[in-house]
Amino acid sequence: MITDRKLILVTRPTRLQELIQRYGTKGQAEFYLKHLGESFDYYQEEHRLFMQAYDSIVEKLRVTGRLQVLDRRFLPTYQFSDDDIVVVLGQDGLVANTLKYLSGQPVIGINPIPAAYDGILLPFKVSDLTGVLKSLLSNRSTIKSIKMAEATTNRGQSLLAVNDLFIGPASHSSARYEIVSGNQRERQSSSGVIISTGLGSTGWFKSILAGAAGIAGVEVSSKLTQGFSWDSDFLYFSVREPFPSKMTGTNLVFGKVDSAHPLSLQSNMADNGVIFSDGIENDRIDFTAGTLVNIGISKSVGKLVV
Repeated sequence: MITDRKLILVTRPTRLQELIQRYGTKGQAEFYLKHLGESFDYYQEEHRLFMQAYDSIVEKLRVTGRLQVLDRRFLPTYQFSDDDIVVVLGQDGLVANTLKYLSGQPVIGINPIPAAYDGILLPFKVSDLTGVLKSLLSNRSTIKSIKMAEATTNRGQSLLAVNDLFIGPASHSSARYEIVSGNQRERQSSSGVIISTGLGSTGWFKSILAGAAGIAGVEVSSKLTQGFSWDSDFLYFSVREPFPSKMTGTNLVFGKVDSAHPLSLQSNMADNGVIFSDGIENDRIDFTAGTLVNIGISKSVGKLVV
């Protein structure tokens, strides 16, 4: 089946390519790793398997329609058309990073190395692509909705998150802010606040719960540790390492964010405060004194072909 719709293939460099970029040549990268006692063979094999998958995907897409290969670095500035079909070849995180720059275009996640990558957001193998495209173009695909979090500030800035938002210090220091959840309010000092979506509820959110439960010696509800639905109309927030003092409290450290319990934070930091999403620290908003950020569910919804 041939289509007039543009097919966007989103990729990112392999770890071998990143090593070569860092050290200048493949030989230099190999020398450095072996000098540290690290095997270079694993990086080469991972690269070989990825490129094998990449070449096959490119060939399949070129015979189907107009192909545009897009490196992850250009996602924030690329202008997607409403009828684009987006194919992501990489790890789960690349799918999450891609979704927040789209406006409802369907995403097909392809797992290039099923033996190595978990593939929660990569339901298809390379060999599945032709059939998946045929079903999508015939309007016979099953598409799953993914709700995102959104941070909006009183400075007119906004940031979407597919997995989670981080609000806190830009480095290893303490963040000072006032947090408001529903009708509760508290000044806090902590290493930051994590706000998790349904999609992110089995990632950073789960690790926070596991750590807190281990320290306290208690069990956490399986309802939370197993995550919540990707299309949930709520989020959860967790405060990391809250510090009690004469000026700061530790009572408001975990909770649900929904229409009845909106969440906002007011920065009390002269500098060094940031807001970023999905682990991408370069794409961030400054969270300095005077900045008020409101957190909620975004109107933007990701569409993942499953």
